[in-house]
Amino acid sequence: LKKMILMIFFFMFIIESATEKLCPLRASIDVLEGEYFFLCYPESMQEHFQEEAYTINWYKENAGKQQLIKETHRIVSQMNFLEFWPAELSDSGNYSVIHSNGKQNVTIQKWTLNVLERNKSSCFNKNHLTTEIKNAGTGHSLKCSDLSVNENDSITWYKDCKNYENETERELDFKTLTVQHSGIYTCKILISHEGRIYHSTNTIKLVVEEVGRDEEIETEIGIKLVQESLSSHVMLCLGKEEILNCTGFLGYYMREDVSLYWLINQTFPEKCSGIPENEPSICEEEFKKLQLGNKFYVTRLLRIKKVTDEDMHHNFTCMLQADERTQIKIVKLKTGNTQDLPVHVFTTGMVLAVLFPCVAVAAVFVCVMFRVDLVLFYRNICRRDDTDGDGKEYDAFVSYLKDCVSPTEEEREFALKILPMILEENFGYKLCIFERDVPPGGAVVDDIHSFIDKSRRLIIILSQNYVSDRAIYELESGLHKALVEKKTKIILIEYMPISDYNFLPESLSLLPSKRVVKWKKDKSLPVNSRFWKNLRYLMPAKPTK
Repeated sequence: LKKMILMIFFFMFIIESATEKLCPLRASIDVLEGEYFFLCYPESMQEHFQEEAYTINWYKENAGKQQLIKETHRIVSQMNFLEFWPAELSDSGNYSVIHSNGKQNVTIQKWTLNVLERNKSSCFNKNHLTTEIKNAGTGHSLKCSDLSVNENDSITWYKDCKNYENETERELDFKTLTVQHSGIYTCKILISHEGRIYHSTNTIKLVVEEVGRDEEIETEIGIKLVQESLSSHVMLCLGKEEILNCTGFLGYYMREDVSLYWLINQTFPEKCSGIPENEPSICEEEFKKLQLGNKFYVTRLLRIKKVTDEDMHHNFTCMLQADERTQIKIVKLKTGNTQDLPVHVFTTGMVLAVLFPCVAVAAVFVCVMFRVDLVLFYRNICRRDDTDGDGKEYDAFVSYLKDCVSPTEEEREFALKILPMILEENFGYKLCIFERDVPPGGAVVDDIHSFIDKSRRLIIILSQNYVSDRAIYELESGLHKALVEKKTKIILIEYMPISDYNFLPESLSLLPSKRVVKWKKDKSLPVNSRFWKNLRYLMPAKPTK
């Protein structure tokens, strides 16, 4: 149960932290000289340190010792960021960031930075690119690395070092790939900093392969040993010849730096000579490359001239190496018939096979059914505050029917008394209610637009009479900010049951249905009711009193 709760918290942490700027988490990082680059760690790591007085220092290893990095016009450190304007070959080395409270030092993260020399005759370095292999006829998009400082930084795409169709978007979309789309694509981001222009590049090698209609498409593209060619145990007879076949699948293009070989107890076997009388008892045949359709394989045979009792104790290992990846398969020889599994082993396996899916289904069911409760519990434990530093003054602007006619008196009481009493007094939110918080005398339309802009959410209390009031302008203004400007999120409260939504703007149907909360009168009044939990779930995360 403890492990399940920790896993749930971990996934909630990922969901809540999705908006943070991505930081390089790899231990070893390659970057081209002359380009802007940064090292950083997620800001959420600072939440683990509760001391009021602490410092964050960046270090570089020099001659086996950690040396504090001093800021220059080129290297700038800002808490969780270390920026290079630009990176130079001398910047290669081991870096670390350390948290210190005066009593002890804690290393937050370490990196090895490799600054690669720029190829002056090309727009990219062949050692600094990623390869993406796709099938013809499918859609795909190439994404530029997220190293820009501002959203309006200039982006240019190149194919094989030539300007590609004047593309300036962060993603390069291909609706239908063809073989002609294959090539080396480079995106170049121009970044302005202190009156100078710097740049950052990202290079992707796109390989588009033609796939026949009747051919099976492999789900995994890359090197792998073909399991069918090699079993973990080979049944054979003593005194007879045996041939072990090891085959590796390379994908949809032939790689040059491929090696496939056998080991016998970690030693290399002799090579087969091709002359039967001069062959050793165990020998390895020549390495072969094969192409079947549009798939590429490599294969190598190990020939055992006469199986002996001693061979039963050997480990025969097939090793495939390509693209700095290694896969191995160990084979042992056996004689005689295989034995059935013991009853207790079979029973235990069957029980576990049935139990694990049930536990997984139960865990998914709990996460789905109690998603709102789990998120609220996580926010309360971590004291997360999404409102800090976003420049907004109010947590929500409340829009409701303001005509003082008898059918809407309960609605007015809900908007002016019940809603602020629960959200403001119990959960620490700050609401903007037009009649209460907006001083009279101003232009109503301008005031509405201004106060919605200052709010993180727009709460709309729906009723059949809503469109008869000036509140419809608040709805249309909020829909524009939610659907077009994407600045404000809308929360709909169905105060009274509504059977027909045709009286509302059509654009309202574009909002997710999960952002509608239904008020059920006395059943919804308690602070811990499902209504208030759902409403708090849609509100920005904020520590409760």
